[in-house]
Amino acid sequence: MNLICGCCAVACAFYQQFHQVLVFFFIGGIADYCDGMVARWLNVKSTLGKELDSIADMVTFGVLPGAILYMLLLIGMGEATDQFQLMAAPGFILSAFAGLRLAKFNLDTRQADDFIGLSTPSCTIFVVGLMLIHEHNSLELGSFVVNNYFLYGVIAVLSYLLVSEIPMVSFKFKGIQWKGNERRILFILTALILLILLKEVAFSLFIILYILFSVFDNFSGLRKSAT
Repeated sequence: MNLICGCCAVACAFYQQFHQVLVFFFIGGIADYCDGMVARWLNVKSTLGKELDSIADMVTFGVLPGAILYMLLLIGMGEATDQFQLMAAPGFILSAFAGLRLAKFNLDTRQADDFIGLSTPSCTIFVVGLMLIHEHNSLELGSFVVNNYFLYGVIAVLSYLLVSEIPMVSFKFKGIQWKGNERRILFILTALILLILLKEVAFSLFIILYILFSVFDNFSGLRKSAT
């Protein structure tokens, strides 16, 4: 389901059907989040499932954000969408770094509880947020988020964060109890409040707050260990 929805979302992005992109991305994301949960409930796991999960993630959380950025760059340049434009191709640099991120994640045994580097779903949520801000011209930022220099900067920063060594909080729950899930529950409540108050702007803003919190939390931990 994740893989199919990811493919449909990419197709919609190239036709600038941005609301449909959101729907397919949401369904694919839910499917990706639930597969591990269902596997734990059924007490099953397989190497094939792990490989399929990465392949599906590469489409929904790798190719899709690249496709969205490609289209936003095209819109910012005022170019026609019926032919390939080389100046918009840097959008897919993010896709390449997402692939590298996923390959590293599969080999990294340190990421059992929290992530190291920005996760590909978080990266995609941020890009989807930019897409929605442009679509709705939220806070009069519609033209700003398709500025080529801004988007090139976004690509560079997100690509770095994907493969960085910065610890990031994971949203994978350890059961349904409060203890051990405090940060995750608070993050989700914050996301819901932002979504109610700011609507489509909440997507990108929440990821920015999430990154800042993770960086601050890591910095505080390093200071405590140093003392």
